[in-house]
Amino acid sequence: MKSLQELYAPGSACFGCGPANEKGLGVRSFPAGGDADEVVCEWRAEPHHEAFPGVLNGGIIGALLDCHSNWAAAYHFMRRSGAEHTPATVTADYSVKLLRPTPSDATLHLSARVVESTDDRAVVEATLTAAGKTCATCRGTFVAVRPGHPAYHRW
Repeated sequence: MKSLQELYAPGSACFGCGPANEKGLGVRSFPAGGDADEVVCEWRAEPHHEAFPGVLNGGIIGALLDCHSNWAAAYHFMRRSGAEHTPATVTADYSVKLLRPTPSDATLHLSARVVESTDDRAVVEATLTAAGKTCATCRGTFVAVRPGHPAYHRW
């Protein structure tokens, strides 16, 4: 099954989620199903993603949550408008709370959903869990860009 990134931005070189970036993190977001705008992802770290042995680097955690949340917003805009493709969206702001050390040897589960939206902005809340425990949360604002923006049609 193809991820949202593979379906709608196969040429993207984004470090976090770009399918065309062979050295990137490889975030692959999928609709959770049903009528919800929730998207989910499973991800595994490699040793070079660690802050120290056994614990994931906080910057990597931020990148995972940022990219995954951005795709929740893009998917929301696409579904709401009935479009066939997601709009290009960018991060306006995001805040990550690191609640506990994130193990680097476990499958990580990401979940993100839109909690507020206007025509071109979506506020997304996301969680990162490992072994059933929430390790980090994120809340951010993501914007669908228009012609003239450097990210327009960059996906």
